[in-house]
Amino acid sequence: MAIVTTPKKACAVNPLKMSQPIGGAFAFMGLRGAMPLLHGSQGCTSFGLTLFVRHFKEAVPLQTTAMSEVATVLGGYENVEKAILNIYNRAKPEIIGICSTGVTETNGDDVDGYIKLIREQHPQLAKFPLVFVSTPDFKDAFQDGWGKTVACMVEVLVEAPAVGAERDPARVNVLPGCHLTPGDLDELRTILEDFGLKPSFLPDLAGSLDGHIPDEFTPTTIGGIGVDEVAGMGRSSWTIAIGAQMRRAAEAMQAKSGVPFRLFERLCGLIPNDEFIAFLSDISGRPVPAKYRRQRGQLSDAMLDAHFHVGGRKLAIGAEPDLLFDLSSMLHEMGAQVTAAVTTTPSPVLERIGTKEVLIGDLEDLEELARTRNCDLLITHSHGRQAAARLKIPFYRAGFPMFDRIGAGHQLSVGYRGTRDVIFNIANLVIADREENHQPTPDSWRTSRRPLKPGRRSFIDATEGSIA
Repeated sequence: MAIVTTPKKACAVNPLKMSQPIGGAFAFMGLRGAMPLLHGSQGCTSFGLTLFVRHFKEAVPLQTTAMSEVATVLGGYENVEKAILNIYNRAKPEIIGICSTGVTETNGDDVDGYIKLIREQHPQLAKFPLVFVSTPDFKDAFQDGWGKTVACMVEVLVEAPAVGAERDPARVNVLPGCHLTPGDLDELRTILEDFGLKPSFLPDLAGSLDGHIPDEFTPTTIGGIGVDEVAGMGRSSWTIAIGAQMRRAAEAMQAKSGVPFRLFERLCGLIPNDEFIAFLSDISGRPVPAKYRRQRGQLSDAMLDAHFHVGGRKLAIGAEPDLLFDLSSMLHEMGAQVTAAVTTTPSPVLERIGTKEVLIGDLEDLEELARTRNCDLLITHSHGRQAAARLKIPFYRAGFPMFDRIGAGHQLSVGYRGTRDVIFNIANLVIADREENHQPTPDSWRTSRRPLKPGRRSFIDATEGSIA
């Protein structure tokens, strides 16, 4: 069992975490025709927008209430009102999602009261979907904002089914965590449909941020799940939640509609996917398709091939709790040693990570731990690239943001195929590093530095590196 500790530094020197309102806005981007709105200063929104655009290499809709110093002190009602009316009249969205920021939370703006007053004064907005989530960025982290927002979507948008209403046995709700990419959601959709199930993803980033080019420009999100489909999720037979962060949303779905849920804390690895596939076979009443039996065999072979390169390696990982738990558990099962683990926010899964200590800290902490514990591989998002260069160890990019590589939205880590790809990518990094920086030389062939006796001839076995 890992011990979870928090450093007592006065500030984050090299931040690892992204803020809670950014996570909330990210969740709203999985709705069709949505416009996320940050209630705060323009700088807060500009920073988040830059991260999203650099990560996905796509145009991303994100607006702000543009709070000034005076408005922050006097209250932001007029800013919220003007922002909502401008977005409603110009962008023609299907829904507006509002996330608070630190400056407005500190002032104590009653945004729920603002929305009620705006609806009364503007009849055209009386039934228009307006969802507000409290996401102060002075506490919690990216995945907390995502989890709170999805739970709020369920509470506001999902309609409770009528008493005695029949449920569709083939329909399944899927609540994915923020650590899953659009590529992961596409893979999950294919798996569910192969079992004859009809999945509804909330949020559905695979429909909105998968990199497709629309026929016509729209200022709101392109694709994603519609508000009408979200309303009907209460008539599904099951809810599948992926990641511990989604427990709150799954419980909200069950409380409002009575739909039972099953939580899968991770889907990267052999055993978690065996459990996932067995569950789908059980609820669908169908046998496991032959393609997944073959993919399982491919994953088993990949683990066998790669463990010679990954096993015994010392790893340093910095990520949000669910992603940290997912990747570290899979690599621990491959024989790797997770000797440095740093995360952003408390979570119930942290104590079950296969390491001695998990530190809630920043990238400076991760770099220092990796140095003192002689790690062989660094895993974190793109802000860790300088640390990997200073440590002179291979660097595997995972999480958000990933701005110095393309295809971040299509990275795959779930299912048998996704796990196989992650294993190959990491093993190949280790192999390439060994070939580039650890080529054997005549000096390194000798494993013993003891001088030979005078007159004794030596035989160097180049294969084993021994002296006879």
